[in-house]
Amino acid sequence: MPDIDVNGTIVSSDDAWIYDYFGIENTSPNKIRKVLEEAKGEDVTFRVNSGGGDVFAGNEIYYLIANYKGRTTVDITGFAASAATIICCAGQRVRATPGMQYMIHNVSCSAYGDYNEMDHTSEILQNANRSISNIYRLKTGMSEEDLLKLMNNETWMDATRARELGFVDEIIGDNGLFNSRPLTIHNGVAKILSDEVKNKIRASVKNPELSDMTDEDLLMQRNKLNLLRMRGEIKHV
Repeated sequence: MPDIDVNGTIVSSDDAWIYDYFGIENTSPNKIRKVLEEAKGEDVTFRVNSGGGDVFAGNEIYYLIANYKGRTTVDITGFAASAATIICCAGQRVRATPGMQYMIHNVSCSAYGDYNEMDHTSEILQNANRSISNIYRLKTGMSEEDLLKLMNNETWMDATRARELGFVDEIIGDNGLFNSRPLTIHNGVAKILSDEVKNKIRASVKNPELSDMTDEDLLMQRNKLNLLRMRGEIKHV
């Protein structure tokens, strides 16, 4: 039975190479598609430890897992948050280690413009929340109203709570005497590069003669990312 790691930031297939370039652990749809094709219908286990990332990439990975012909098990080995929880819901059976943490919340994005643009963005975000709640509803059987309330409150769950609500089917090693212990939590959830940084890196690597990004700029970005690794980044997607 192949084991497939879903670790680090959930990113689009187009952006994965940039995260690889900076040595940031990531999971993309193309990476999952490749290992599933290699598994050729065998039963697979996904080991998830991710703070989330790109919602659309998470939805694409959900589709790949949900439509895989073999039996799928998801083991949450440490942390599942945001877009990573979408991926977890695709497994036929979801198991959790006793010390894991599970977090669901509203989607977010950056926007600018007048009040019409802000109102429109709000509608898009609320619609995205409802779409994600549909995935949670299929997994848990909870109502949309209750799920949206949990998301709105940015709900953190230990293994026991996640199992009670239906996000988790089994706690690994639970012999009926399980007593969950809280996990030490830092402020980092996922390392997400801004569009500006990604575009500059693309230009620098693919068209160095046309890029305005110098070696000093690249070094600065590497140093910034090293700092993010040490202190974490709060931004969610």
